Order: sequence, then structure tokens, then C-alpha cells
Amino acid sequence: MELKVVFLVVSLMTLAIISTDAFIPKCCIKTRSIPRERLRRVERWEFQSSNGACDIDALVVYIKGQRKPSCADPKYEKLLQMVIEWKTRKDNKHRKQ
Repeated sequence: MELKVVFLVVSLMTLAIISTDAFIPKCCIKTRSIPRERLRRVERWEFQSSNGACDIDALVVYIKGQRKPSCADPKYEKLLQMVIEWKTRKDNKHRKQ
């Protein structure tokens, strides 16, 4: 009987640890510059605010072919917008031909 209780307690503790991990946000702890060749491969980005659970303002940048997102300085946001607009115009131009 004791073995069943120990197994139940261990199972509940494991479940509690796994489920609370889902609520811990992934935050950028430092930012870095993005090389120009990677800027062309940016698919999307999100703004991380220091007002929430994270300590610093950062751009979480998702780059095609890269498993993990990169953390960039927020000053890159306008540049990333220009790159995305350029890629969109380029793709639209190729579709029309």
C-alpha cells in the first residue's frame, strides 16, 4: 500500500513541475546585433517589454532556418519593418510576372 502512495505523490509532483513550466515566460536576457545577411531571412518578430515579466526591452526575432529565436535591440524594429516591406514588394512583383 505504501508503494502506491509514494508512486502517487511522485506522479503528482512531476505533473505539478511540468505544468508550471508552461507558465514561465521565455525572456531575452541580453540583446545582440543581427548581421545583414540574416536580416533578409527574418520571418517575423515580437516585441518583449520590460514592463511585464521580462527585465529588458528586446525584439524576439524569428529567422528562417534557425531553430531558436534571436534577441535583438529594439532599435532594429524600423529596419526590420523596411526589410519585410521590401520582401513583400519583391514577392508581389515576382507573382505578377
